[in-house]
Amino acid sequence: MNIKQKAAKAAACYNANPKVEAVILAGSVARGWDDRFSDIELNILWRETPSDEDRLSAVKELGGELLSFYPYEDEEWSETFKALGLKFEISSFLTITVEKVIREVVIEADACLEKQCLVASIHEGEALAGENAVKRLQMETSRYPAELERAMILNGLDLGTRWHNRGALLAREDWLMLYHVMTDVQQKVMQNLFALNRMYVHHPAFKWQRNSLEKMALKPELTAERMDRVLTADPEAGVKELESLFEEVRGLVIKAWPEFAEEGKDWNFIRPKQETMDHEN
Repeated sequence: MNIKQKAAKAAACYNANPKVEAVILAGSVARGWDDRFSDIELNILWRETPSDEDRLSAVKELGGELLSFYPYEDEEWSETFKALGLKFEISSFLTITVEKVIREVVIEADACLEKQCLVASIHEGEALAGENAVKRLQMETSRYPAELERAMILNGLDLGTRWHNRGALLAREDWLMLYHVMTDVQQKVMQNLFALNRMYVHHPAFKWQRNSLEKMALKPELTAERMDRVLTADPEAGVKELESLFEEVRGLVIKAWPEFAEEGKDWNFIRPKQETMDHEN
């Protein structure tokens, strides 16, 4: 069996439970990005609250080895197990919860990345059971709203004050904090690009970055290669590359949203240094 056939076999085990409304293949396998390190990610949509036995019955039927089993938290049940030579990552939701999150993101323009990840998994997912229910939910996610794009960009243009300290961090060779700041800004770059291209964020840390960038029409030239250089070049060159990249992304934002020209306009500020140090009283 190939990886999708194994996913379908697991889905059939879950779908045998009458409480299950739909099973959705999510993650890299659904998007066709999977490699030899990929797991199978399944979203299980329940008509009513599943019991522990409901959640474990498919694992047992597959002869699986349970790796984790978490109680209901943040409107989700989750577990992982090994079966059929692969790791399965299961996320279970009540269907009404998924409908609520879609409404919050698509209608109310909630820019929460965790909520967007659930919406993305529905939007880009593949129905393995409950095709009509999945099609209905995917119709609700088909329109990426301008209001969400706006909210994402407003947040994405704010780099925070720690970015202003990059010159000092470089001079001090304070590498841990410097690279923490740099990766924060890289995530803002990605956030802005996802918004400009009206793509739901599928992972809060922007996993599968290169694959995502390949799908984008609006982006600076050689974005993926430049994002690599930010982290692989010497630190000073990496900072300069990131400054240049963000400036170009900001230009794309302002071209699409001229009213944002004043937002984050001090992004390139660098905290001044003292010319001399006088420690005498």
